[in-house]
Amino acid sequence: MTHLVKLLLTSLSCSFLISCGGEEGSANNQFEIVDYAGSIERIDSRVDDLIPANANIQKLAEGFIFTEGPVWDRRNSQLYFSDVRNNTIYSWSESEGVKVFISPVYAEPTEHPSVGSNGLTIDSEGRLILMEHGYHRVSRLEADGSRTTLVDSYREMRLNSPNDVAHHSNGWLYFTDPPYGMAGLEDDPARELEYNGIYRLSPTGELQLLERNQSRPNGLVFSPDEETLYVANSDGENMVWYAYTVIHGIIGNQRVFYDANDQTETGAADGMKVDVNGNIFATGPGGVWIFDPEGVHLGTIKPDEVPANVAWGDDGSTLYMTARTGLYRLKLNTSGNIP
Repeated sequence: MTHLVKLLLTSLSCSFLISCGGEEGSANNQFEIVDYAGSIERIDSRVDDLIPANANIQKLAEGFIFTEGPVWDRRNSQLYFSDVRNNTIYSWSESEGVKVFISPVYAEPTEHPSVGSNGLTIDSEGRLILMEHGYHRVSRLEADGSRTTLVDSYREMRLNSPNDVAHHSNGWLYFTDPPYGMAGLEDDPARELEYNGIYRLSPTGELQLLERNQSRPNGLVFSPDEETLYVANSDGENMVWYAYTVIHGIIGNQRVFYDANDQTETGAADGMKVDVNGNIFATGPGGVWIFDPEGVHLGTIKPDEVPANVAWGDDGSTLYMTARTGLYRLKLNTSGNIP
């Protein structure tokens, strides 16, 4: 156990640990890795340059409720990920398996199941950044185990439920704010903002609204040159991936990057990452869709459960996938940047 985790577990007096044994909705840290836990659909021959011919999807852990927001901690060689509906953040490493990292994330009485954290990232100092549903905020985990609120409102109106996050090299944090952490979604009586926004947050705490007309903004990622921002729209009635032109940090020229409204498999346009060559790995109906920078669908990675988010890990060439009740990974021929 790292020093940070020890501090965390002793300093949060309201926290409790969920057993890593046999409780319903909890993980088993003694899980034996399962090989060939899924399949790969190869549509375009170029996908063979990205995914080895003998690629093997592995299942690393199970027993969760709805996993999300993975991020690799290269300093400690472990993955953090959220179980949104179990109100818990877990860590996973090759040597120790699954361990509870923060539980509960949201410590107030509630009957709404989706109050935990969603997207996670790590800042330049190695601190974990959380998109928190229940507290309607973006927060940062400090070395003493406390959490600092980075932002929880826009123009004195409470945020909906920050969902996913992407760093820009200039230090700004871009995030989406759909309503999934609110029991009534857009019709929730406690909702204060009338739109689901895309924002950017400066290192000094300035919050700017970049887009308010996308119906359900969710996962987002920059192209390698940071001239394009891709944003998933997880609206079941408008299931598309959008692309925006980025000029001086502001986004515009919204256009449909890929339209998935004709798909019938389970899943929505959700979390995504980009590799060093600009190929997008985006969770969507049935699996992780792989697009080239022009929006050509090259293939789909299909673990045994439909994934909601992905992260680069290890040396950058492993794709970790949070998928419903399980955690999966796939070794690739390509790689992406780790925060």
